[in-house]
Amino acid sequence: MSLTVRILIALVAGLVAGLALSAWAGDGGAQVVAIARPVGKAWLNGLQMPLIPLIFGLLVTGIASATVSAATGGVAARAIVSFAIALLGAAAVAAILGEALLAWWPVPDGAVTAIAGHGDVAEVEGVRPSADWLVGFIPVNPLRSAADGQVVAVVLFALFFGFAVTRIAPDARARLLGFLDAMVEALLVLVGWVLRVAPIGVFALGLVASNQSGLATAGALLHYILFIVVICLAITALVYPLAILLGRVAPMRFIRAVLPPQAIAFSTQSSIASLPAMIAASDRDLEVRPEVRSIVLPLAISLFRITSPPANLGVALYVAALHGVALGPAQLIIGVCVAAIVSLAAVGLPSQITFFTTTGPICLAMGVPVEALPLLLAVETVPDIFRTVGNVTADLAVTRIIDERTPGGA
Repeated sequence: MSLTVRILIALVAGLVAGLALSAWAGDGGAQVVAIARPVGKAWLNGLQMPLIPLIFGLLVTGIASATVSAATGGVAARAIVSFAIALLGAAAVAAILGEALLAWWPVPDGAVTAIAGHGDVAEVEGVRPSADWLVGFIPVNPLRSAADGQVVAVVLFALFFGFAVTRIAPDARARLLGFLDAMVEALLVLVGWVLRVAPIGVFALGLVASNQSGLATAGALLHYILFIVVICLAITALVYPLAILLGRVAPMRFIRAVLPPQAIAFSTQSSIASLPAMIAASDRDLEVRPEVRSIVLPLAISLFRITSPPANLGVALYVAALHGVALGPAQLIIGVCVAAIVSLAAVGLPSQITFFTTTGPICLAMGVPVEALPLLLAVETVPDIFRTVGNVTADLAVTRIIDERTPGGA
């Protein structure tokens, strides 16, 4: 049984147990909840513990790898630039669409208690762009910024450090990246240990939430799932006109090309499993040159997840609305930038780890509480289906576009 299934079962069991305790256990139920609450909180703390160093290590090694790939040829460089623009654009669309959706279709009443088990949270103080505001992003002491959870400062330092690493001597670069790779592997082992007991933590959190709010928990989680799915579908829908216009491909031809990879992605939730179908579609239906396809498609699967920034930012927007946190334009801009950057840091990681390494920094950077994330992880299976479908659609689209924009091959 996969970890995702076990987490989902634990969530359902916790919700049922919380309802049962609320209905029949009386004072005994209160004692059980008093025990479950610190168990869930301890598990959440365990997930947050490796977050900052993991993001730093992943960003530095990812930037170094992407820079080396871009230096190998024009097609790779064009691909990486295209990925960066598309990721930023997708996150910006999600910021606008997510805020509009939540204004039109707000979070259900009582959902903060249902999902996070907390009362009202103070609003994030208004942030106005200014010279001091911009200077504040440059960390005087990166270690202190990491200790204080200042994610934006840590991300900026990691970006500059990652580019600096690419300019040092090859031997020194190899030693430094080897150390960082080893650090990332050790942190992933640590996260894996925490995730092994995820069913216990999710069960405890679900029990507390349903004991306090009853069936409102299920309704709030369903509302969240639909919200993220709508964002993923909207981003996927925008890929089609971009592929048709920039890739100069007939609409029905592109639709026919992406259907087989989409079907595999829907059933497996894996972009890698869809790769053979994407190669076939690129060669047969989209007529992409092999020398372009052989570079762009592997890079796309490794670095380019078009739905990751918008969906992860959508999670942060939902949690902000859940807690009544008002987000201004500055917070949204920060969220867009961090969402696009950290999506590159989570390539190749298991979905459970990816959820926290991408959504956690966005929430922290925007001043949004992270206590709701564990229960949202438990229902991530459904949104992940639509994330993967959008990713393979965009992979094929960007491959066709780069081929069309590359005169004379690679």
